[in-house]
Amino acid sequence: MSKTPMMQQFYEVKRKYKDAILFFRVGDFYETFEADAKLVSKELDIVLTARGAGTNRVPLAGVPYHAVDSYITRLIRKGYKVAICEQMEEPPAKGIVKRDVVRVMTAGTLIEDSLLNAKENNYLAALVMEKSKLGLAFADISTAEFYCMQVQDEDPIARLLMEFSRFDPKECLIPEYLMKNEALISMLNQNFELTISPYEEFQFSYDHAKNTLLEHFQVLSLESFGCESSPLALQAAGAIISYLQETQRGPVQNIQQLKTYHLDDYMFLDAASIRNLELIKNMRDGSPNGTLLQVLSHTNTSMGRRLLQNWLLHPLQNPTHINERLDGVSELKEHTLLRAEINELLTQAADIERLISRINYKRTNVKDVLGLKETLILVPQISNLLNTTTCAILNRIRTSLKGLPSIVQLIDAAIISESSEKTTYIIKQGYNEDLDKLRISVKDGKKFIGELESKEQRRTGIKSLKVRFNKVFGYYIEVTKANLDSVPKDYIRKQTLVNAERFITPELKEYEALVLNNQDQITELEKQLFDEVLDQICAHTQEIQVIANALAQLDILVNFAEIAQRYNYNRPQMTNNLTIEITEGRHPVIEQIVMNEPFIPNDIRMDCENHMLLIITGPNMAGKSTILRQTALICLMAQIGSFVPAKKATLSILDRIFTRIGAVDDLTRRQSTFMVEMLETATILNQATQKSLIILDEIGRGTATFDGLSIAWAVAEYIHDNIGAKTLFATHYHELTELDSFLSGTQNYNIAVAESHGKIHFLRKVVPGAASKSYGIQVAKLAGLPSVVTERAKEILTQIEQQSQFQLAGTKISREIRKIPKKKSLKTSTQKTLFDVEY
Repeated sequence: MSKTPMMQQFYEVKRKYKDAILFFRVGDFYETFEADAKLVSKELDIVLTARGAGTNRVPLAGVPYHAVDSYITRLIRKGYKVAICEQMEEPPAKGIVKRDVVRVMTAGTLIEDSLLNAKENNYLAALVMEKSKLGLAFADISTAEFYCMQVQDEDPIARLLMEFSRFDPKECLIPEYLMKNEALISMLNQNFELTISPYEEFQFSYDHAKNTLLEHFQVLSLESFGCESSPLALQAAGAIISYLQETQRGPVQNIQQLKTYHLDDYMFLDAASIRNLELIKNMRDGSPNGTLLQVLSHTNTSMGRRLLQNWLLHPLQNPTHINERLDGVSELKEHTLLRAEINELLTQAADIERLISRINYKRTNVKDVLGLKETLILVPQISNLLNTTTCAILNRIRTSLKGLPSIVQLIDAAIISESSEKTTYIIKQGYNEDLDKLRISVKDGKKFIGELESKEQRRTGIKSLKVRFNKVFGYYIEVTKANLDSVPKDYIRKQTLVNAERFITPELKEYEALVLNNQDQITELEKQLFDEVLDQICAHTQEIQVIANALAQLDILVNFAEIAQRYNYNRPQMTNNLTIEITEGRHPVIEQIVMNEPFIPNDIRMDCENHMLLIITGPNMAGKSTILRQTALICLMAQIGSFVPAKKATLSILDRIFTRIGAVDDLTRRQSTFMVEMLETATILNQATQKSLIILDEIGRGTATFDGLSIAWAVAEYIHDNIGAKTLFATHYHELTELDSFLSGTQNYNIAVAESHGKIHFLRKVVPGAASKSYGIQVAKLAGLPSVVTERAKEILTQIEQQSQFQLAGTKISREIRKIPKKKSLKTSTQKTLFDVEY
């Protein structure tokens, strides 16, 4: 079949972008053809039509250009790539308009505000695996953040899961050979909502990746970036830059730094702990509601909100850095007026971190540029407010807040403020002499045309005569049919309507040409001048990024100070003596949502000697899980630099927080509740250290009672004897309370309950000693079980308790377990599960 020139052009472009949906600009629409059209019609629920006829009939689906963002967003969220093919020139009188792809839009390469969540980063990841080594890189092109890391781990996929849980990438580049690794691909698909993009293997080769980075950063060595000796990290980082250059169809000049990420700088937080502690998303619906992030997130800027999430998932281990943040919060907390003044200014700041990236890619507008100017005007004011502060972190922020007066003056001189005058122009009068002359010429031409109507009315005597304009005919004179006899001979008929006729005159067309041609020149010159302004701004990209980061840090510190004041948080004392002492600690989230009763604070003391393993017993709903979680959250909050919900807290710096709290079946991976529980427990036993905090809630409940008890007992012994980590162990196995009689670091605590007339009242207080009973039937009654069921349960329980073999079972079991000699055990280095299980 024969193809039209435009369709030939389409097929030529499409051959270069086979893995993307091609949005082909045709006038005021983006058209899709062939298989793309069928796919777009189905996914976007838009009409599928056709172009041509007979053998030349081609499936077609199009969307208006002004609404394209919403359609592209929906496709990208479904995992598709979209190539944008634009008209590169005005349509010529003859021939076909030139078209080319200007960018490829993917989940990890978005820049536009309308396509992004202002509160979250949008990371593109790349990974390289080589046996037990893992190379990772993460880049957010919208903020220019760029990180790489290399780790060696006996279970690299588990480490990958941890890092992806922190960064939450929206797209991942994988060498084509890794697509054959079914375990890896399955793990990524099941745990994260991301697009997996296979990428040519040569892009990950060491030499190619290194040269890509050297050329991008215009340096001779990567030593200053810290990745020269980390080949896999370097390979992943190089692949990211290559991919971004391909998708953006040019250099990615906004990315001007690469930070090599050292895992030892941050607390180890695995995916289970991020989930179980509900740091970012709750476990009910995956939203931020009821999370620590929601409690702490009262920042004024989007930059601050994004950085806060980063801090929350990367608690510090360096005591100097932790105390620097705490010093900043402390000083700001003491100066209420200073906080208020800073907050007032920060609320006016634009998101210049993302704004400068859009400027670099010329995907911006006047509003963005003016937003940058107004924010840069605020910067010296904020810096001046910090002149009276003394702590190191606020001093560093102050020195980073340089207002860039040259950029402010440039924008002020060149760009018309939206509020200054009503005009379609964007460049100020007086900025460019040629532009001013063109505008005067257009103004004079329009003045003549405007006066022409009254002039012609007087000349012809036709009072209803009108001079009008449309895009088809340009300027014309309209005369009603009743007055056609009065039309002068020099009028040239242009169009006949039902009730009127339209005419032109040589003089009118002469001025029309003057106005329209000059207007076209004005449009072209304004675009050129605007681009030149953007180029001058781009020359200060790194300085603006430094300012953005300083504003974000200040926003968080002021936010922490406000929260500390509002919620009665206090400064923790950080130590290296392996001790945790919390006086009147509270759960930061639950205390904000408890409505019917006051939140009861509790004390916790832990160390690596006599209070290493705390066995906590008590009925369901009494508050065991709350105590466990609040202890972990208080420690984590301290290590991000926040004050904590406690009257007093002396905290050792933790290298890791592990949590084993609750479980659900994971049927997609053929893992039962018990298997999930054992996998998470195995991770803890293999990776915890003496500097870790372990939170265990109901180990062993997913299997038969005696199996579960034996596992729980063995796990407790192993932690005590081989790891020595501070551990909170909540359990319903009352036999475990016997551990304190022969494990020197074990202490028993319980959640106090008051019983009256067969009813129980939860006192929510942690007290020494083991719980006397489980109160299971009373809790079942509170939960709403029918009375006939709970009464029958009481009868059965009474009958069981009357049988001595059950009555003394717990005591006999614990005594017998204690008689079993323990084998000398060393901490294993193999990363398996607790058992060698195949499933």
